[in-house]
Amino acid sequence: MSLDSSSVVLRDRKRAGVSVSEVDTGARLVAGLTSTLEPDEALRIRRKIDRYVMPLMIQFMDKLTLGSAAILGIQLGTAFYLGYILFEYPQNLALQRFPVGKWMSINIFAWAIVLACHAACKSFRGLLVVRLLLGVCEGSITAGFLIVSSMFYTRMEQTLRVGYWSLMIGTAQIISGFISFGVLHIKTTGFEPWQWLMVITAIMTMILAISFWFLFPDSPTNAWFLTPDERVKAVQRLKENQTGVENKHFKMEQVIEALTDPKTWLFALLSALCNVPSSLLNQQSLILASFGFSYLQTTLLSCIPGVIQVLIVFTGVRLAIRQPNSRAYVAAMYFVPAWLGVLLVNLLPWSNRVCGLLLRVYQVVFNIASRMISGWTSCRPVPGCVMLVVFFHAHRSIAGFTVPGFVLTLSWLNNVTAGHTKKVVTNATILSAYCIGNAAGPLMWKAQYKPRNHVPWAVIGTCYVVCPLLLLVIRAVLARENRIRDAEPVDDGEEYVIERITEDGKHVEVKVDKEFLDLTDRQNRDFRYVL
Repeated sequence: MSLDSSSVVLRDRKRAGVSVSEVDTGARLVAGLTSTLEPDEALRIRRKIDRYVMPLMIQFMDKLTLGSAAILGIQLGTAFYLGYILFEYPQNLALQRFPVGKWMSINIFAWAIVLACHAACKSFRGLLVVRLLLGVCEGSITAGFLIVSSMFYTRMEQTLRVGYWSLMIGTAQIISGFISFGVLHIKTTGFEPWQWLMVITAIMTMILAISFWFLFPDSPTNAWFLTPDERVKAVQRLKENQTGVENKHFKMEQVIEALTDPKTWLFALLSALCNVPSSLLNQQSLILASFGFSYLQTTLLSCIPGVIQVLIVFTGVRLAIRQPNSRAYVAAMYFVPAWLGVLLVNLLPWSNRVCGLLLRVYQVVFNIASRMISGWTSCRPVPGCVMLVVFFHAHRSIAGFTVPGFVLTLSWLNNVTAGHTKKVVTNATILSAYCIGNAAGPLMWKAQYKPRNHVPWAVIGTCYVVCPLLLLVIRAVLARENRIRDAEPVDDGEEYVIERITEDGKHVEVKVDKEFLDLTDRQNRDFRYVL
């Protein structure tokens, strides 16, 4: 049978204002399907999707070269995010218009070329241009991962999967630190260590781009690793999401709804404020160097927060899925120790040995690390600087507690937005706000605030207070909407059908579930917001 996706009939005219002119791509597979999917079979399909999709969601390391490059000689983090924000909306619209996997692979390929071009730059202007272009390419990655996660996984599964591919931020920080440590040992005339870093990461990215082109799926409706029957079941699994799979038809009414939905801007504000403290990523290498450690030692010490971040994100997402409707509470909880870290950095004197007693475990770790690094590099750290490293990394590690807040925000946003055009516009808005936070953060660290940097820490502390409050406000807004919908009368009079053409040319009407009509979360009154 073939399907004319524009042939949609609304039997019940009481909701004729709902636009159903273009159904979801999943409707092509499951329209008229009456059989139910057995739990064991659904689990088998999910595990197969995990095996083929999750391993490729690791495209984060190149962004971490921003932090490593800062200590190796490049400080252009803000330029990266300017390129990101300028092209975030075009990138998201392209993700809707073109096959997701192929569009992402093209961007990753371009990313690799831009990374390699860094090594050829001889002026600040050249570095500025390639850094801007790097941000342009990055704009498709997180947005693409969010779309793919919503296309392949149920709402409960998305929380964990978004957490898993977000773990690569911390993992990349570790890998990037070791690569940076290695390239600092390369001594070549006329070719600086930061240039080697860009060449090496460009080669790695090129390999990944090729893998994406051939292996990364565009949708469960055409995933190469699923049989035709498994594709139907993969789509059938998503019925509970009430969000469908995808729709390539751009709908202006969904754009307007996305931009007038209060929760879009609440999430956007949360995204911006969550990422202002991310400037610590670039600052940590510079601050460590200011303590008297060599560049070699600093690159290795910068790996420690990555380890801690991996552990924190993993525990955060696992805790969120163990307690139903707890995303806001879990995310808010992780801001508390970060806020306490800000107080420690600002209120305790640098010479106060109590800091060492409070953070004794860090002292032991970093004393050992200092001796190991001294042995590896044949260098000795400046006397007394170990306590300063303990002091700084104690806060940097505690600040990592806020990362689960942003990771849970991304997965939560995916869970409470329906309508494919609305979803891509909402994603673009939230990721643009993410760029604003990241671009603004480094601007706080001015010379007049040194050495204690009380003003930047005050801004970061304010963010740590406002973010959990925003999480609770968003939860209250969504909970109120759920109560309103629960009180509405159930309307069983609606029926939606699509027209199929059989092999012998006959036109037949087949019922399609509302979940695959590409309705937004506002239009579909059966939609309930997860909390």
